[in-house]
Amino acid sequence: MLLCAIVCMGQPTSDTAGYVQPHEVLKPAEAEPLPPTTQPKKSLLEEVEDWYSDNMNYWSIAGLMAIESSFIPFPSEVVIPPAAYVASREDSTLHVSDSYAINLLLIILAGTIGALLGAIINYVLSLLLGRPIIYAFANSKIGHLCLLSAEKIEKAEQYFNEHGRMSTFVGRLIPAIRQLISIPAGLSKMNFGIFIAYTSLGAAVWNTVLALLGYIANGQMERIHKYSQELSYAILAVVALAALYFAIRYFRRKKTEAK
Repeated sequence: MLLCAIVCMGQPTSDTAGYVQPHEVLKPAEAEPLPPTTQPKKSLLEEVEDWYSDNMNYWSIAGLMAIESSFIPFPSEVVIPPAAYVASREDSTLHVSDSYAINLLLIILAGTIGALLGAIINYVLSLLLGRPIIYAFANSKIGHLCLLSAEKIEKAEQYFNEHGRMSTFVGRLIPAIRQLISIPAGLSKMNFGIFIAYTSLGAAVWNTVLALLGYIANGQMERIHKYSQELSYAILAVVALAALYFAIRYFRRKKTEAK
């Protein structure tokens, strides 16, 4: 009997069959890893917007506008409006103030300073080198690469002679004249102080117009993002047409010179 009792004590009863010994710890079931979330591919327009937001600052605005205002061809339309457009983004390097208006004013100021520096370069070079060298450079291969020609310089001089000193102000608002109006000002030895005043005023007005375009686009940011893919295709089409236009002009000019 004693032996049977000992054996029975060693066997689990129906009440203790599911009992877990203290040293047996239940391991929690491992959660299955969630599938990686795929971010929608950004459009070309959104990529460009992010690039401007990350890389454009007030120094680069001034530098690019100085290039635009000199004899080197560079459109101000790709500097000021995009900068004004992204200036409201908190992650933008142009977002230095919570006031969007202050950011816009700083963009206009930086662009105007840069435009003035570029105009001074043209003025001083024209003043020091003189008309023969300026015209020779305009007709050289390097000058043609800069989209210069003797005809363009002559046209700028004619505009300056017809409108006088005020042309350095009004000329800043005319795309075909804006970059070249400082050259006849230097050739004619225009008073430097008046040149600075008129050029600064004209550049400020032009940059304000460009900044307003960026401001208007900023107000439509949600709609632009919604149709960013379609807008990207439109921009590429415009760029392609512009490249085709300049290529045709270039080969026509080479053909005319060959004759």
